[in-house]
Amino acid sequence: MNIQTSRRGFLTGLIVAVALPRLARAEGRAGYFNELPAGDSEWAPNAFIRVAPDNTVTVLIKHIEFGQGPYTGLTTLVAEEMDADWGQMRAAAAPADAEKYANLAFGMQGTGGSTAMANSFMQMRKAGAAARAMLVAAAAQKFGVSPDQITIEKGVLRAGDQSASFGELAEAAASQTAPEDPPVKDPADFRLIGTDLPKVDTKAKTDGQAQFSLDVYRDGMLTAVVAHPPKFGATVAGFDDSAATQVAGVRKVVQIPQGVAVLADNTFAALKGRAALKVDWDDSAAETRSSEQMVQEWTAAAQATGNSTKDWEIEASGDVDQALADADVLEATYVFPYLAHTPMEPLDGVLELREGEAEVWMGSQMQTRDAATVSQVLGMDNVRLHTMLAGGSFGRRAQPDSHFAAELAAVAKANGPGAVKLMWTREDDVKGGYYRPLTVHNLKGAIGADGKLTAWDHGIAAQSVVAGTPFEPMLQGGPDFTAFEGASELRYATPNHRLRWSQMDSPVPTLWWRSVGHSHTGFAVECFIDELLEKAGQDPIEGRLALLGDDHPREKAVLQRAAEMAQMSGDYGYGVAVVKSFDTYVAQIAEVEDRGGVPHMRRVWCAVDCGIAVNPNVIRAQMEGGIGYGLSAVLYSEITLEEGGLIRQANWDGYPIMRIPQMPAVEVAIIPSAEPPTGVGEPGTPPIGPAVANAWRRMTGTALRRLPIIPVPVA
Repeated sequence: MNIQTSRRGFLTGLIVAVALPRLARAEGRAGYFNELPAGDSEWAPNAFIRVAPDNTVTVLIKHIEFGQGPYTGLTTLVAEEMDADWGQMRAAAAPADAEKYANLAFGMQGTGGSTAMANSFMQMRKAGAAARAMLVAAAAQKFGVSPDQITIEKGVLRAGDQSASFGELAEAAASQTAPEDPPVKDPADFRLIGTDLPKVDTKAKTDGQAQFSLDVYRDGMLTAVVAHPPKFGATVAGFDDSAATQVAGVRKVVQIPQGVAVLADNTFAALKGRAALKVDWDDSAAETRSSEQMVQEWTAAAQATGNSTKDWEIEASGDVDQALADADVLEATYVFPYLAHTPMEPLDGVLELREGEAEVWMGSQMQTRDAATVSQVLGMDNVRLHTMLAGGSFGRRAQPDSHFAAELAAVAKANGPGAVKLMWTREDDVKGGYYRPLTVHNLKGAIGADGKLTAWDHGIAAQSVVAGTPFEPMLQGGPDFTAFEGASELRYATPNHRLRWSQMDSPVPTLWWRSVGHSHTGFAVECFIDELLEKAGQDPIEGRLALLGDDHPREKAVLQRAAEMAQMSGDYGYGVAVVKSFDTYVAQIAEVEDRGGVPHMRRVWCAVDCGIAVNPNVIRAQMEGGIGYGLSAVLYSEITLEEGGLIRQANWDGYPIMRIPQMPAVEVAIIPSAEPPTGVGEPGTPPIGPAVANAWRRMTGTALRRLPIIPVPVA
């Protein structure tokens, strides 16, 4: 079976055309960040923009903000087309409303896959252009001139010696007809796009004005924590809450589908009550294999010597077996552990249940799914969801099964009328599953005497993130492309190529992790091609450029730019990797020092082509953050199942993240481009792991084929 699939092809099948609403007033309060005044004092030219009498312009952002920058980037697009002053711009979360605020790549409201800028680029520019046209028409009437005599600069409309601000014209602009398809600026006329504008949410996050789910308190609110099964797939057989209910402040102990919930007056009492619970768990359907046992099974499947749940041949060309039989073959197996996301803010949310209605405050990454899940669990249609700022995600809040929303709703339903805050601790987060899947890659390949890649055979074994979730029908019976994206459509030219994916089974719940499949396929592909080039005596940069040929000019451009930036000497190890992910091209060169037999990071040179650079400062920050996040994973991070299925790690002491003294100096170059903008939240992560591994191997002769590089002992 030959399956041809790609991220773009997959998403294209899900696209729902959402037209720019005409004169659609965005309803409801827009979250609890930069909260908008009540009433009808603002002018709403469309669902995305509000202009207040005080001359502030608030942009309603349909994507959650958890540090990746959509509040700033999408506000920039509107400000650009309106010719606004940056100082008058504000941002707020849009209401949960899939009809108005759908992600055009998904067909529902949600954030992920580095699609926020890509799907909103023209939509937000058109929204700003429509508002501008209506303001110009209002000014022309007020000044008694033709519209073509109106100029706008920094939020002020002028004609001769007459002038007016947006706020002064808002009432008159509201009576104008919104244009159906307003023209947008020529890029040559951009004033804000492409500049280092300060982020709109920095001040509020610095001085404490910004509101997260943790900051929401309702009258009479109880705090809940849940005792989850210690083994994945286990269920509650029975429990004794006699000691828990004696804890001061504990109000209720209830069983829910996810475990046993303790509700109390505050977090301390809830945690103390949970610790006093005695729960009997039914492990009959639980995962009891250790990580080592699973690695052995996964490895056999990746090598095509074992039986998986389902085997897929994703791509095949030429005669791979014959080409390998005729060549000097290199074979390598790469092992990637389960990984937790560990965002700074663990999962939390508030639900207030009233007669016939519910109101929810949470850092929802998939508003449409989360709101529908709450509605289903509660058995009511009137559910109002506020999208809160979130302290990171890295994929953790992008839940196909909306399991946190379901747990919050289950606790609220069991509690009855009133408000409940559900809290996950760091230990709940680390031990709670929804990890990046444990994955094994097996590769065989050869480079001929002419320097060309003669054969490439690639087997991958991993669980599916989508299978068994409400998103599974979107696969239409095909494979989960997120398990092998980045390994498919191999960029290095070869006449003989095969890619297989073995879909493995386990009760361990898995989830998309920053850069999804590219987080491991980028490592395997870039390490293996580097080993092949070294075996053939070729330079890692020139060899890649030759194999990329003329069909991949953007990969070649970032690779060449990174090479120009790098200041390489003979004292350290240097490794290179280039990965295209989410339609963004990133090349990185890592400088590594050997300190007592372990790698120490010194410098990273990074070149990125993400199309039009809307805010270079945000792009650089996302590349730096992605590099730090990727380094944490490849150097230290793993989730380990002990014999019997218990999770070994519990907090950052056993699952460490990169600290400031460990972080290398990072230099980022952004390739000038006129192409449509693509994502930057995830593409900085995939290249750093293979760049480090390649540097270490070329310096020491030791290939790093099992992550993490420096396993952390856990007491």
